[in-house]
Amino acid sequence: MLHIVVGNFSTFAQTRVDNIRGAALQLQRERQWFKEVESKVQLDSLEEINHADQAPPRTVFTKYHKELMKEGEKSMKETATSCTVVGALVVTMMFAAAFTVPGGNNQDTGAPMFLKAKGFMIFIISDAISLFSSTTSVMIFLGILTSRYKEDDFLKSLPTKMTLGLFTLFLCIATMMITFSAALYIMLQGKSWVIIPTILLSSVPIASFVWMQFPFFVEIFVSTYGADVFVRENEYKSWWTILDS
Repeated sequence: MLHIVVGNFSTFAQTRVDNIRGAALQLQRERQWFKEVESKVQLDSLEEINHADQAPPRTVFTKYHKELMKEGEKSMKETATSCTVVGALVVTMMFAAAFTVPGGNNQDTGAPMFLKAKGFMIFIISDAISLFSSTTSVMIFLGILTSRYKEDDFLKSLPTKMTLGLFTLFLCIATMMITFSAALYIMLQGKSWVIIPTILLSSVPIASFVWMQFPFFVEIFVSTYGADVFVRENEYKSWWTILDS
């Protein structure tokens, strides 16, 4: 049974896989199918296969998915590299912003000149959140780049890291723009004709990031943690129908 699944992936399953974006998620889905069918096969059948002349199903799976694994590793590394660069830039800017507060510091006390100004606490808190989240994002994406990229890593480990990395990257970009808006508000108090349009424009990068990356984020999350990833009842009915035909 498992050899049929691995060596001659069913038309039904392949159609579902073709609708998935990216080699990494395709490999994850095929691995999930393999795991699900493996769990349905009786233990005695697996032992007979292992003692027969045929190669173990896991070995056959690896053989048929070498190219897909290479493509999945490549796509993961390319995404992680791009996101690492963005995260590192945000770390640099937010670290510098923490020591170059709006208005500078008092020469006598060293305290920020606008310490009691409205919006200063928003500036500091959002700067800190952006710095910590961007640092976390960089570390997560570095973890993806240094991963072993084994087959089972595509099931949970790599998708989880990618999900957390994208979330922390979005958080650091959003709070970076809040920091920028707070700094303008502090320095240009009373000039709403400048502040309001600038704050509205600062929301454009956040909206753009959400528009471009949120569908990918949701797809990874649902594919990894969705309760009904395959809509199991209907899919297994079709699966067994195809195998019996």
